[in-house]
Amino acid sequence: MRSLKVLLADDEHTIREGFKTLFDWEKHGCTLVGEARDGKETLEKIESLSPDIVIIDISMPVFTGLEVIGQCRKRGLKTAFVIVSGYDDFSYCQEALKLHVEAYLLKPVNFAELDELVDRLKIKLSEKEILKDQVSSDTDKKLIHDMTTFLNEHLHEEISLKILGEAFYLTPNYISRVFRTELGVNYLSYLTHLRMEKAKQLLLNTEMGIAEISEAVGFNDYRTFTKVFKRYENVPPTQFRKYMRTST
Repeated sequence: MRSLKVLLADDEHTIREGFKTLFDWEKHGCTLVGEARDGKETLEKIESLSPDIVIIDISMPVFTGLEVIGQCRKRGLKTAFVIVSGYDDFSYCQEALKLHVEAYLLKPVNFAELDELVDRLKIKLSEKEILKDQVSSDTDKKLIHDMTTFLNEHLHEEISLKILGEAFYLTPNYISRVFRTELGVNYLSYLTHLRMEKAKQLLLNTEMGIAEISEAVGFNDYRTFTKVFKRYENVPPTQFRKYMRTST
């Protein structure tokens, strides 16, 4: 998988430096392509650098982070945005959800959360690239596509690497290598990603209860499901459903 391009946008120099020095971007398959100090400069650099991911402060001069994201969405850009904020305010979270922001991180940033988030973004962006390659003759790309279909059909079940290997007549080690090579993440991270995406669909398009949804996506305990969902979306599933339905 190619290196993901990351843009840092924050008016505080110390925050930008922290992101540059305290997180190993290269280890996570990312390249820092630039930084911006205000909303206007951020928009200009998004246009000139075409970053895959923008880490953006919610409060900046000229244009706020939310205004920058809103402008990009109006232009049809699918850039992945991660908001960094000192405000633990659900009204901001609601607006961020409406703009399809990938995450809302509170300052000071927990770099363990960022580690998990970058893995999740690598999955999403890799999936998009695989879908674009409709006529690819690459065996591993086709295998990822077929395994994803299988996983989506069996999300309500326990699907260990061993079970997946038996379904495709492959060793767990081989499957692990394919996920690492093609998507840049491990199998468990990808499976959790699929479960959370399915959960969001059920929250928005059905009246199923939280316990029901947790079972439908492979969790035996709704409390564990709620904890994982909140880690992914920054809000519990009940609030996610409320905010997203209110905004549509």
